[in-house]
Amino acid sequence: MPKQKFVFLEHTADVKFQAFGKTIEECFENCALAMIASQYKGKIKAIKKKKKIKVKGKDNESLLYNFLEGILFLVDSKRFLVSKVKVKMKESGKEKILEAELFGDDIKNYKISWDVKAITYNEMFVRKEKNKYTAQVVIDV
Repeated sequence: MPKQKFVFLEHTADVKFQAFGKTIEECFENCALAMIASQYKGKIKAIKKKKKIKVKGKDNESLLYNFLEGILFLVDSKRFLVSKVKVKMKESGKEKILEAELFGDDIKNYKISWDVKAITYNEMFVRKEKNKYTAQVVIDV
């Protein structure tokens, strides 16, 4: 049985999820997939496009926030629906740097449930617990 990548949690008005990974990179990749899954409840048919983003943050939470904002920007401005994510992270001085390759398709080929308005810091965390990472995110829809 495959390990769970993410779960959706109860929230009164917005979408809340937790994502998991053996590494922090895998955890962030699963956060991206959870955010897209909150908008689209199906399988993306083809990987026709590839995009790259690079973001920085002072800590894991700000890095995650900036990463998801970068994906949201691509969804809104380039109409790009992500189906696969590959994250690489490094540190440079006091900054954390994330580079991601995003694979997906044009959003016009899919029926989207709702738009994500914004990523929030509300209830956000990134934690290492024994041999896995867990991140929690609330998105405004």
